[in-house]
Amino acid sequence: MQAEGEEINFEKALERLEKIVEEIEKGELTLEETIRKFEEGVKLCKICKEKLEKAQAKLEELMKEIK
Repeated sequence: MQAEGEEINFEKALERLEKIVEEIEKGELTLEETIRKFEEGVKLCKICKEKLEKAQAKLEELMKEIK
């Protein structure tokens, strides 16, 4: 994951999230590792959701300008 305070972009967050899902789906992690990965995945989902919402708002703003 990124260093604390360093912002991760959408693509990197999604890529990391996909890797976490693959790791968990393999079923080779301990319970503690699975929980840590899941927690990281939840944080990454939140980051992705926020970035998508910002992008949507920006697009809606731009669309208003051309109407």
